[in-house]
Amino acid sequence: MSEAAAADHVELDLLDRATIRKRTRNVCIAALVVAAAFGGIVGLLAGPAGFGITVVVVAVPLLLLAFSESRKTAWMSGSRVSMRAIGTRVVDLHAAKRLDVVVTDMRGMRTVSLLASGPPNDKAITVALAMYAGTGGRELGVYALRRIADTLAAIGEAHALVLSELLVAQLRSEARGDGAANRPLYRLASMAPQGRMAQKLHPDAVARFVTTLD
Repeated sequence: MSEAAAADHVELDLLDRATIRKRTRNVCIAALVVAAAFGGIVGLLAGPAGFGITVVVVAVPLLLLAFSESRKTAWMSGSRVSMRAIGTRVVDLHAAKRLDVVVTDMRGMRTVSLLASGPPNDKAITVALAMYAGTGGRELGVYALRRIADTLAAIGEAHALVLSELLVAQLRSEARGDGAANRPLYRLASMAPQGRMAQKLHPDAVARFVTTLD
């Protein structure tokens, strides 16, 4: 990678590799335990062959998911956001056909993400911006958020500008030293109804929220 390309390259990974490895290990262990439990039940009726087949059928998809998550990494170069897991997906934000805020809620942990889809691959990419549990959590780095905000602002479309303003407000809040519970992304995540694993926030609701920010 040339010096110019390296300077333009921005990592967009919310979690560090050590955390990802730990989560992957836990998923693998859980997959094997669940597979063995189901296999044991089936094995009582179908014998050792039923046990083995069930273990494979249950465990393999979960292990493949864990492998994919362990490889997942995201970065930005110019206006293009790339995400690699088993394959690599690329979306040019300047040409994106869809830009949404998505909130996921799993085991009391809420993650706020930017969902973008469009050329050159006509695929969707979800970039985690922040993850909160209780009154704390993790947030994407200042430089990464600034790059995404600037790229969205350059699009010139109304909804993209709203999302850019949201990220700028997040950066201002962090610069003021506000606690996590007072930052825009945390407050936006708290607005999402409980009991849903993943939900897209309506653009109008996001726009109204942004108008209330300093």
